[in-house]
Amino acid sequence: MSLRLTIQEDMKAAMRSREADRLSTIRLLWSAVKQREVDERKELNDADITSVIDRMIKQRRDSIEQFEKGARADLAQKEAAELALLQTYMPQALSQEEVDAAVASAIAEAGASGPADMGKVMALLKPRLAGRADLGQVSGAVKAWLAG
Repeated sequence: MSLRLTIQEDMKAAMRSREADRLSTIRLLWSAVKQREVDERKELNDADITSVIDRMIKQRRDSIEQFEKGARADLAQKEAAELALLQTYMPQALSQEEVDAAVASAIAEAGASGPADMGKVMALLKPRLAGRADLGQVSGAVKAWLAG
């Protein structure tokens, strides 16, 4: 089942079971997907929807950090619940070994020899690993690989 249908079915199920918090989060997600579809004037595929979810997850992590700094545990907890729900729609995360193998493969494919080639390597890795690995950590791994 496509990610689009999964989200729609989950929204219906949350409405039927009267789960207000879950329904609210799913509606936020659906709204973000529809907004991007309107902006780009096309129906999003699973990879595009995954990128929308990834952006929402990053926003939640930033919010949690800020709420914790501001001693607002109640709001941080709400964001954490939204984060947990959003993560259920993401594909299975790659292990560190799989990420390292992908980095090594991309470096060999790009013919990278030093830190100046990092952009080429990341351009190859971004579409392959989007939604399946934290690209910030991937970037750090590429940087360490090219420096060493």
